[in-house]
Amino acid sequence: MTKAVREFRRHSISFKKQVVEELENGSPISFLQTKYGIRGAETIQKWVKSLGRYHLLNKTVRIETMDEKDRLKQLEAENRKLRDALADSIIANKCLETLIDVANQEYKTDLKKNFGTDVLKKGPRG
Repeated sequence: MTKAVREFRRHSISFKKQVVEELENGSPISFLQTKYGIRGAETIQKWVKSLGRYHLLNKTVRIETMDEKDRLKQLEAENRKLRDALADSIIANKCLETLIDVANQEYKTDLKKNFGTDVLKKGPRG
């Protein structure tokens, strides 16, 4: 089975500057991609960053109230506690499984398989 040959394109600095200038003059990125055959979704954005034209990039500004910030901190703390509790329970479960495995080897039995069979035979009231 042969590998497909990929074509890599290298663009010159002058070409990158030309595309960024067109972007600065109001051409949308999608138009420039189709016009020049630029395939990467973030290629032009990387060129904008490398040429120091950060004002052309979209910015996200998030405005929060103090209540929202406090709630976010509270949820992060709760998430941290839950992760710690989950980690503790996973460790406890692993310890119990190891204990069962050691007991099975020591007493030559299968505790998982035989667990609760006497209760089922006798019934709920013994």
